[in-house]
Amino acid sequence: MLQGTGSDVGKSLLAAGLCRAFTLRGLKVAPFKPQNMSNNAAVTEDGGEIGRAQALQARACGLAPSRHMNPVLLKPQTEVGAQVVVQGKVLCNAGARDYHALKPSLLPRVLESFAEVGRGRDLVIVEGAGSAAEVNLRSADIANMGFAEAADVPVVLVADIDRGGVIASLVGTHALLPPAEQARVKGWIINKFRGDPALFLPAVDMIAGRTGWRGFGILPWFADAARLPAEDAASLHGRSGGDGAIHIVVPRLSRIANFDDFDPLAAEPDVRLEFIAPGQPLPAGADLIILPGSKATIPDLEFLRAQGWDIDLLAHVRRGGRVLGICAGYQMLGRSVADPQGIEGAPGQAAGLGLLDVATVMTGAKTLREVDGVGLGQPVRGYEMHMGATEGTRRAGDGLLSAWVVRRRRLPPCPAVQPARGARGRVGL
Repeated sequence: MLQGTGSDVGKSLLAAGLCRAFTLRGLKVAPFKPQNMSNNAAVTEDGGEIGRAQALQARACGLAPSRHMNPVLLKPQTEVGAQVVVQGKVLCNAGARDYHALKPSLLPRVLESFAEVGRGRDLVIVEGAGSAAEVNLRSADIANMGFAEAADVPVVLVADIDRGGVIASLVGTHALLPPAEQARVKGWIINKFRGDPALFLPAVDMIAGRTGWRGFGILPWFADAARLPAEDAASLHGRSGGDGAIHIVVPRLSRIANFDDFDPLAAEPDVRLEFIAPGQPLPAGADLIILPGSKATIPDLEFLRAQGWDIDLLAHVRRGGRVLGICAGYQMLGRSVADPQGIEGAPGQAAGLGLLDVATVMTGAKTLREVDGVGLGQPVRGYEMHMGATEGTRRAGDGLLSAWVVRRRRLPPCPAVQPARGARGRVGL
């Protein structure tokens, strides 16, 4: 199991690399992540959804993604709440404190999925989440040492030297772990190193002397990692792609989802792809504006208006510009978006941008399926993943969106969890 000294230290990419390396050596390998938090998800063949990183890792193993490879997926909807997906299906919406109380009941499902993934495999590469030393969350942990202990797997720590403080992060992690968990760690890997690794050699002995852990190696900075799907929207800050003549812009919504759908555009030599940060106008000369997916459609529609992007968008259309909506972005282009049951937040309804003659009603059932089609004469394969039923005349002839027949039900509260009481504030999931 790869655990990190913090978030974004490179666990996902390293796990994918190890999956690929061991697969090429002839072993039967599979990836696994007990708990993930990401609004970038992939649809699996068995009708579920998992974090996009685990889908990439499965591909590195030559496997089709399975809902068991990431049995608990948290999809943030607010600063302190998320949609909880268990073994590929939406279980409930939960605030941070409610989810913390729910986690122990999810451990049996996690272990069940771990056994399923490992069946017939020589090796399972497990990825942790965040930091191994989040001691405030340890009592109900299913993502790091809580899982490692329950599944009895050895741990290797991954630390990121690019952000600085790598010696302190390793030694500090050791200091915070109890003796049994210190013993479970077999060693560490330094990731994202730039420069001459010989200059770091004195630190290797220092870390070993303070922790007793061996060093498995120092990995160099890998610039091409930017070409692989990212999990965290933090990676979008300042992100753009290409310098081609076709200028495509994407407003960075507050709950943007599956933004790695745009990676192929960034790879096109004729395209200049630009993500627009909040507070910045949508460029007047853009050839195409794409409204992306979102995990909270109505709140992000309000967010879009708060930035003045609705004015920019309508002006763009009046000038003859083109607009494309994906998933929630498509729903925003309609007459209205209604969430009467509070599926994605507070119950309510909002006027859409009025550019398409469609209307959307959020429902509790989620559409998850793989789809095939033809584009520019070539076969293409993708997925359909969305909440809500969209109806209207502007759906006619839309092959991928014409079958939105959804049974309406309200998402249940998380089982055996009482509403949290006490001081209000931001609590990390």
